[in-house]
Amino acid sequence: MERQRTSFFSMFNMSFGFLGIQFGWGLQLANMSAIYEKLGATPEQVPILWLAAPMTGLLVQPIVGALSDNTWTPLGRRRPYFLVGAIFSSIALFFMPMSTALWMAAALLWILDASINTSMEPFRAFVADKLDRDQRTAGFVMQSFFIGLGASLANALPLLLRMMGVEGATDSGIPLTVKYSFQIGAFVFLAAILWTIFTTSEKPPADMDAFLRAKAERAARGRWMVAIFTDIGSAVRAMPRTMKQLAVVQIFTWLGLFSMWMFFVPATARHVFGATDPQSELYTRGMEWGGFAFAFYSITCFAVAFALPPLARATSRKTVHAIALTLGGIGLLSVYLIHDPYVLLLTMVGVGIAWASILSMPYAILSNAIPDARMGVYMGVFNAFIVIPEIAAAIGFGPLIRLFFGEGNPNAPVYVVMVGGVCLLLAALSVYFVDDLAPDARPSLKEMLPGPEVQAAP
Repeated sequence: MERQRTSFFSMFNMSFGFLGIQFGWGLQLANMSAIYEKLGATPEQVPILWLAAPMTGLLVQPIVGALSDNTWTPLGRRRPYFLVGAIFSSIALFFMPMSTALWMAAALLWILDASINTSMEPFRAFVADKLDRDQRTAGFVMQSFFIGLGASLANALPLLLRMMGVEGATDSGIPLTVKYSFQIGAFVFLAAILWTIFTTSEKPPADMDAFLRAKAERAARGRWMVAIFTDIGSAVRAMPRTMKQLAVVQIFTWLGLFSMWMFFVPATARHVFGATDPQSELYTRGMEWGGFAFAFYSITCFAVAFALPPLARATSRKTVHAIALTLGGIGLLSVYLIHDPYVLLLTMVGVGIAWASILSMPYAILSNAIPDARMGVYMGVFNAFIVIPEIAAAIGFGPLIRLFFGEGNPNAPVYVVMVGGVCLLLAALSVYFVDDLAPDARPSLKEMLPGPEVQAAP
């Protein structure tokens, strides 16, 4: 059934929570590697310290997606997960910069990543639930806008606090600019999610009686989680061809992004600022500037986000995505040639264009290839193709760095950033092998492998 067209301001409210989600992600991605180094980690140890988080995400995302497909509460279907994830994310953000040891920071990162995924994963299905098919590209682009805005604020905040006169560090060596940024982020995350929860409603299942009967039967038989895992398994077995093609694009894309997130800030401190000691003031300045550079790709993201739908209509979503990924790859490869902090900011323009497309075009293409009734579980399974590259990076980058660049090589971070650029170029090439279906060409639920019946909202 086609949904009533959604106004711009309603789309604004339903996507506003992503401002908080990306504020949390932005702080994590820009600062965690440097925090680990402040706590005594070497560059080769940094990737493995990220491992617990994606391992958790690999489980959390499809489970939360399947659960939300089969949930109805006074808060609705997806919004309860927004709220629970936001509460735990805010707690982890608040305490993260108080870490006194590597194990403590890694444990808090695990909690933070699991909690952010709990809030974030249902947001993708939320857009598809609420919007008519021809509005979904605009809906995902609105999310890109708030993601770019949230990350821009998060990335720039430590440097802005420095300019406001904040000095010093915790007993563990973590700069106070970073500590206060994380704690501000805890408030922003929860406040933004609450805005979406209280300004946006959800429609109940089309047949509430049938929905409740099915739920009661599963509970009576003690087979609730069995049904959830069965639903996930059937979704994986019946994965549409377009989704499989997009998976290849996503794997290369996110390998490139994780290369950047793990090592761009250390590369800035070492390659651009010339710092050799992670405990030095010069390294701290490089760390803050690297985060500030991240703000430029986020600024670019929200600046160009609303240009993507008309460009996609004039060409195609595939063409827009391939060009954007190419620009991102060129931006990362160019880091090797740059030693001026201000010129470094220009590399993030290409990354920002890629980021705006990464956050919208694959999801818009995917939403036309899967049935509405299983939107949550498929969005969760699709997000696994983000987490799998992160796990590969966490496990493999340390040994690869030692093998190809030598243990303790101060230039290793910039080399890994360049590897990320190559991965984005490979992702751009892979886009041309994707089938972008028209809305009326996508498979129905009956055409796919049978799974647990879900009562779809109208």
